[in-house]
Amino acid sequence: MTLSELIRQVTVVALQGNPDVEIRRIRFDSRAVQPGDVFVAVRGVSTDGHEFIENAVSNGASAIVAESLPDVPPGVTAVYVADSAETLGVMASAFCGQPSSSLKLVGVTGTNGKTTTVTLLWQLFTRLGYKCGLVGTVENRIGEQVIPSTHTTPDAVRLHELLREMADCGCTHVFMEVSSHAVHQRRIAGAVFTGAVFTNLTHDHLDYHGTFANYRDAKKKFFDDLTAPAFALTNADDRNGMVMLQNTAASKYSYALRSLADYKTRIIENNLDGLVLDLDGSQMHARMIGEFNAANLTAAYGVARLLGVDKMEALTALSDLPGAEGRFDYVKHPAKAGCIGIVDYAHTPDALEKVLETIQKLKKKQSRIITVTGAGGDRDKTKRPLMASMCARFSDQVILTSDNPRTEDPAAILRDMEAGLEETDKMKTLVIQDREQAIKTAVRLAGEHDIILVAGKGHEKYQDIGGVKYPFDDKQILLTCMRHV
Repeated sequence: MTLSELIRQVTVVALQGNPDVEIRRIRFDSRAVQPGDVFVAVRGVSTDGHEFIENAVSNGASAIVAESLPDVPPGVTAVYVADSAETLGVMASAFCGQPSSSLKLVGVTGTNGKTTTVTLLWQLFTRLGYKCGLVGTVENRIGEQVIPSTHTTPDAVRLHELLREMADCGCTHVFMEVSSHAVHQRRIAGAVFTGAVFTNLTHDHLDYHGTFANYRDAKKKFFDDLTAPAFALTNADDRNGMVMLQNTAASKYSYALRSLADYKTRIIENNLDGLVLDLDGSQMHARMIGEFNAANLTAAYGVARLLGVDKMEALTALSDLPGAEGRFDYVKHPAKAGCIGIVDYAHTPDALEKVLETIQKLKKKQSRIITVTGAGGDRDKTKRPLMASMCARFSDQVILTSDNPRTEDPAAILRDMEAGLEETDKMKTLVIQDREQAIKTAVRLAGEHDIILVAGKGHEKYQDIGGVKYPFDDKQILLTCMRHV
């Protein structure tokens, strides 16, 4: 494919050299550049691709795309654009043959609920007989084929390659988690969305965005960029829900449990056997548990209806779906009657509040709640004391432990969490840095009918310590401890 074909939909400020040079691959990492490639210089969080243009040229780049005309030798084409990150996505889409245009691509954004909602949609439409793709935190899927996931939303080049693979394999629908980082970094540029969903917005990622307003606006830009044929479905119960729709050209819809909305749900029963809901005027039973999952089910239902699925078909399929791994994933103690363990990905104050409020509503009068939680390193530090405080508020026993410390000192992270505890909270709090020992201690402390919540990692099968990912599975360790402790 020629460079001129790749930049046909790009606003070019200036061009120097031959626009019809043949391009072998698109690269944004100069180290990966080979002869015949085009190198797109993108300004990242910690590095600026413009600093590596000379390296890309020495590796054989045929063309350079940058936010200023670089000094390149004869024979190398230089393209000057206003936004190279946006351009990268548009070029990647063109290189892959505009795959999103042939798919029903639905993006889900929000602090919590993205993974569950996307998983529900993939499960729902698969049950209805469609071949579906999934792009998310836990995994990527092309039909039943599982592809490991490294980011909530892949980089722009990998995203369009994935969409191309999905289209070529016969997928008709793709459901995708869209992170605020991905919107801000323009990783979704070039993708044509059929619809977008907003779940909620709470305290998270302020280490990256700086302020809550910036975080909110990153989510909102996803909706601002939608085109008129698309739909925008928002959670009317969230105070920022209607903000998402303010400037979108898409058709506007809402869902809610408490507010007036296009798709409304009322919880009739909520217990460990599941949910009984009045959803859009019809009763249904769901295997999932908790008010937050009632909201996720309503979002998935709304998307199904907006994509043309019959009402009763949608409700029937939703009633039997298990949801996502590591999201309110619970197991029963084999020896202690009524004692259960719950593994959940909750890693923000709001997510912990929702999970613990649900457990409070479900537990028996004599039951105690024992919560094991930590906070990730190299991430938003301001949420750490809030997370500890939230756990103490709703739990009878709290065990603070290591999560994914990454390059930070685990003990320092735990001190940050302890800062959020009142003196009375500290009396019911243990600090056990070793996560396996923390889970084992929780199991030892639990009696009949008690509920153990292991929060923070959910589906993850590793613990990141010092930049090394060691095998670690909360659910398997919890099960092992229940069998042997």
